[in-house]
Amino acid sequence: MSTTKYRSVFTPATAAQRKENFEDYWVFTQQHGGELLEQEKDLVKKRARLQYFQDNPVKLRTPLANPEAFYRNYVDMVDDPKSLDRMTLMLTGIYKFARHEWVGIKGAWDAVPDMANSHTVEDKISRVHLAEEFCHVRLFDEMLKTCGLDKVEWVPLSPWKEKVYEQFPKFPGFLMDTPAFVTELMGVTFYCHLHNLFDDVLKDEPEVRDRLKALLDEITIDEVAHVGQRRNFIGAIGMKVSKWLVKPFYTLFFNDIPEVGQLFDVPQMIKDGESFDFNNLPDYMIEKSWIPSYCKV
Repeated sequence: MSTTKYRSVFTPATAAQRKENFEDYWVFTQQHGGELLEQEKDLVKKRARLQYFQDNPVKLRTPLANPEAFYRNYVDMVDDPKSLDRMTLMLTGIYKFARHEWVGIKGAWDAVPDMANSHTVEDKISRVHLAEEFCHVRLFDEMLKTCGLDKVEWVPLSPWKEKVYEQFPKFPGFLMDTPAFVTELMGVTFYCHLHNLFDDVLKDEPEVRDRLKALLDEITIDEVAHVGQRRNFIGAIGMKVSKWLVKPFYTLFFNDIPEVGQLFDVPQMIKDGESFDFNNLPDYMIEKSWIPSYCKV
């Protein structure tokens, strides 16, 4: 594990430092994901990695005892969550978190310029960023299929929530940048806690545990870079606002997913978000991801 190599993600940065880091991130992201396949909302290297997982499937030794409990609750929780086993709660929680991501990027994809009309580094980064997020939804879908759930449908949210997600990318930067950054930070926090949960819930299924970790790593490595990239839009005042937003944003979002309160220590997740500094991430993730230069010691 890395120790004291990195500063807080809320560390102030000058406009010149942030501009330099946008250029550096653009170089990183082109190498990291490979060529953008815009019509398919995909990236060449990401597509190949998913194909590897699909060509080398892993399945549960003991199939889910009651898959209908998942299908009954994965879109909306209809049972008492306390009545469900931890495996089912984990899988429905994964779906619900990924579903919010999917809805958000659908709206953003149509709102931001395509690559042909992206005339700034920031616009180009945003286009590739969204393609990576579509890749993440495919990886989440593969997690569910690994656990024998091959009838999952990606269902829209309620009409008013869909409208909020559609309009959010159209907000001016001074309104959008801080919540977008906190949302990315929340994703990394959730993924780190989920990674640890796999050890508990899947202790008797080592092959599936390791496969889900590998799939989640692909997502988390990208999201760590996204945290730095989104943070790069924000100046000193915005950073103070962002840190203040962590608690209400995490609380509001996780309250909408009842599984989270059953599976995780939400107050600890909030603390982890407020103190996030990259140091507790595994070295193999750091090596494959990207961190702003001003967050390095």
